[in-house]
Amino acid sequence: MTAVTPSTAAMGQAPNEVVVEASNLQRTYEIRRGMFRAPSQLRAVGDISFRIERGRTLAVVGESGCGKSTLARMIALIEKPTAGQLTLVGTDAVNQAPDRKRELRQAVQLVFQNPYGSLNPRKKVSAVLEDPLAINTTLSKPERAAKAREMLARVGLRPEYANRYPHMFSGGQRQRIAIARALMLSPRLLVADEPVSALDVSIQAQVLNLLADLQAELGLAYLFISHDLGVVRHIAHDVLVMYLGHAVEQGPKSRIFARPLHPYTQALLASTPGLSSQRIVLKGELPSPLNPPSGCVFSTRCPHVAPRCREERPLPRMLDERLVACHFSEKFLDGAPPVRADVPVLAVPMATSP
Repeated sequence: MTAVTPSTAAMGQAPNEVVVEASNLQRTYEIRRGMFRAPSQLRAVGDISFRIERGRTLAVVGESGCGKSTLARMIALIEKPTAGQLTLVGTDAVNQAPDRKRELRQAVQLVFQNPYGSLNPRKKVSAVLEDPLAINTTLSKPERAAKAREMLARVGLRPEYANRYPHMFSGGQRQRIAIARALMLSPRLLVADEPVSALDVSIQAQVLNLLADLQAELGLAYLFISHDLGVVRHIAHDVLVMYLGHAVEQGPKSRIFARPLHPYTQALLASTPGLSSQRIVLKGELPSPLNPPSGCVFSTRCPHVAPRCREERPLPRMLDERLVACHFSEKFLDGAPPVRADVPVLAVPMATSP
């Protein structure tokens, strides 16, 4: 399959430096089911293509088990893709010698979901922040300490907090420390895997505003993994919707939120209060990736399924300035077609607040 990625030129935007570009990325795991049985193939990510430019955020959304975190681990160079190409700051990030790949890893850093578990409780904040510099640079101890204090101030914490332990901080402060640690090596890309889902709502807004300020100041690119579409609406520029390891809709946030063209995207937006006038509850479970449906991966739960959907897998195609993997997305350009009565879907009007 040929990679198809939305370009800034096609979207009417000025081109910018491409920090990361993925082309037909795949990740398959071999699952053994016993000594005398042939192993099964689990495709966690299949044929994902995108690019993230300097100063922009790509949000990856979808249900648990759709492959978001596996995709993040490949972009962070933790796992090697089974197939496809990955370019990081203009360099092939897949077929590199170990020493060169170690250098590339400095250009992409991770911010994890749980700030209570991502920081070593036995180390002071100063050690947590200085360790990346001690491992990857030749800076002296005073220089490392000075940069750690400078980074604490940049994320909104007092420099003297460097002498405290992680348990002395709130969840929001710990996540700020985690962000500071990720910035110590001056990365070009931050991979944020649900970075605010473990925080209170009021603290979430503060951390999201901090990420937006850092992006504007440093020109960072973000790969933002989230299941909260309210958060995605706040921080993202572009959105990639995943279902069972595949991209079903991909493009500018403004287009996707205003008029989703894939039935799964419509269901996701309708599940978030304030984003849709209806709530769509999809019946059935997410299919097993060990035995995915033939044809369209969403065919077992789609309210608009047709015989063609079960036989032929739709390829992503450009429609209304975004890529959509659906045979019948043109029908949604002038409004959603009526929900058929013979498919397992329930539409319930949402109560509006006074």
